[in-house]
Amino acid sequence: MTDKKNLLLLFDRPTEPVFMEKGTTSTVFDVPDKFLTDRYRPIGNEVQSRFGEKAEQRIPVREISLPDLSIPMSLARNEQFSLFIPRHRRIAGRLIDIFMAMRTVDDLLSVAVYARDRVNPYLFNYALSVALLHRSDTKGLDLPSYAQSFPDKFVDSQVFREVREEVTVVPEGSRMPIVVPRDYTASDLEPEHRLWYFREDMGINLHHWHWHLVYPFEASDRSIVDKDRRGELFYYMHQQVIARYNFERFSNNLARVERLNTFREPIAEGYFPKMDSLVSSRAWPPRFENTKLRDLNRDLDQINLDVADMERWRERILESIHRGFVVDASGNPMPLDERSGIDLLGNMLEASVMSPNQSIYGDFHNMGHVFISYSHDPEHRHLESFGVMGDTATAMRDPVFYRWHAYIDDIFQQYKIRLFPYTVSDLQYDGISITGVEVSSDGGSPNVLTTFWQQSDLDFSRGMDFVPRGNVFARFTHLQHTPFTYTINVNNGSDAQRTGTVRIFMGPKNDERGQPWLFRDQRLMMIELDKFMVQLNPGQNTVKRRSTESSVTIPFERTFRNLDGNRPAADTAEELEFNFCGCGWPQHMLIPKGLPEGLPCDLFVMVSNYEDDRIDQDLVGSCSDAASYCGVRDRMYPDRRAMGYPFDRLPREGAERLANFLTPNMSIVNVTVRHDGSRTITRQS
Repeated sequence: MTDKKNLLLLFDRPTEPVFMEKGTTSTVFDVPDKFLTDRYRPIGNEVQSRFGEKAEQRIPVREISLPDLSIPMSLARNEQFSLFIPRHRRIAGRLIDIFMAMRTVDDLLSVAVYARDRVNPYLFNYALSVALLHRSDTKGLDLPSYAQSFPDKFVDSQVFREVREEVTVVPEGSRMPIVVPRDYTASDLEPEHRLWYFREDMGINLHHWHWHLVYPFEASDRSIVDKDRRGELFYYMHQQVIARYNFERFSNNLARVERLNTFREPIAEGYFPKMDSLVSSRAWPPRFENTKLRDLNRDLDQINLDVADMERWRERILESIHRGFVVDASGNPMPLDERSGIDLLGNMLEASVMSPNQSIYGDFHNMGHVFISYSHDPEHRHLESFGVMGDTATAMRDPVFYRWHAYIDDIFQQYKIRLFPYTVSDLQYDGISITGVEVSSDGGSPNVLTTFWQQSDLDFSRGMDFVPRGNVFARFTHLQHTPFTYTINVNNGSDAQRTGTVRIFMGPKNDERGQPWLFRDQRLMMIELDKFMVQLNPGQNTVKRRSTESSVTIPFERTFRNLDGNRPAADTAEELEFNFCGCGWPQHMLIPKGLPEGLPCDLFVMVSNYEDDRIDQDLVGSCSDAASYCGVRDRMYPDRRAMGYPFDRLPREGAERLANFLTPNMSIVNVTVRHDGSRTITRQS
């Protein structure tokens, strides 16, 4: 029986033939002659012996009867791959089904080895990743970072010339990191470029890609898609992205993002990615300023849609929201009620195979990405592929992503404002009151959070095909903040121990004009920072919590994890802790940049009644520490409340300002976020 970890080697150097050396220990697969491609089958013995003669480890691959791979192979090896394109989703769903149907790890390895050199590399990586995450015999595997397999989706293409030179000329051990330019996609003449550090952050784009990996659109095994509160999580994760993006805009003296709520007006913003695809050997196409969306007629992608189709879907969705129900495929009404309406709406808007009726409500969110990503060549006249909006790993680089999702969120809010506001009894926790809150940065002043620039290194060797072996690092610049501690004083007025859920949010204190917010607007700017359970003894309690423990984020080492370095011994408790999920907001982006003079913010803390929040389930080994945006793998979402509670609904009457909204179990404190732009430190690995 093969070691299931051998499957991870198939992610290495994705366009090289499968028989070439893999991993850091010079491992080769012994591939049956019948599994070799037409190019290498006549010279199979020669190439396999040449690349295997110095191998430190050999992995035998069994020759088995192969399933029909004609559908996965219908996507050319050198095409781009997009989860937003229905044809590509169907192809990916078929390959996932094939991988899931293999009875053993040995059979899976055989089929994967055969498919790897015949199937599009992006498609192969995605389908195998989904299968490994969902098969019962491979769930413990820790997938390599997507940025290591396909670094071309994350950095300036000019970097790769320098990388090839370094790895070819300089022996391993003497190689220097290749510095990725800080802001290479535009100049200061473009106001949107002030947000380069957010939109082009590798960790943020990896989060978006990994979220869609954990929550795939399509598979014939419905359980792979039908996860607890999936539609609501689609809403909430993206709502928080928009809130965070607007927070960053305030940190750069820009107003909130304008919704892309019309399909007939030109898109004012342009975007020039400065990236090349190493798979298709083509540059990612730009979108020029004032580009208009046009009807799509692309036979290659089997897409023939008019802009009017988007408008028709939108009207049907909005009509359903205001009528309070949607209609399923059999014509039966499904209520958009208080409990499950947001989940139903999320599945419908996205739209996954969980949509109640795609024939009526269409493919609104996904096709919005497609229309924008093909706006430069809607008829395939110039044989161009899609722009960055067409790929979950690159979409967040484009300013128009946030305009589109601001409108998607606006549609969700049309549903949310129909719900009854939370009453005081819905919010308070009898006998529990917060008597004080303070935030202290390490070595800093109370209630002042500090951000700065940091440079970190990422090993690109897994994704560098047809170059000499050995590590080669790229050094990139990203935002970072000084770690800090929350100190929360809570009084339990009862005679018994109580259990609470601490919920921490932060938002800008004033709007873009410098005026105090109306709470109905400020609530949409609140970003979740943490959520955790706490035991409260009778009387005064002091609760301390480190920023690094956040339920929103994953640490740097997990975002850019190196699967070969610092791995604990096999089959130990420490290794189980190492085998974590990769989905989560990057820790280095927990706090918005702020302003040099300081950005005034409201830090909000609430202690809710855990008995009203609790979900009874075992979370051991289930990747539960970044649950706020990602949920928990194979479990229920670990909070019974609506995602975003208590800010997901309009305020009750009389709560025009945040201060009026508070109940005794809540508190706000004035916090300043200050950016030190002159400070750049190098991360020590």
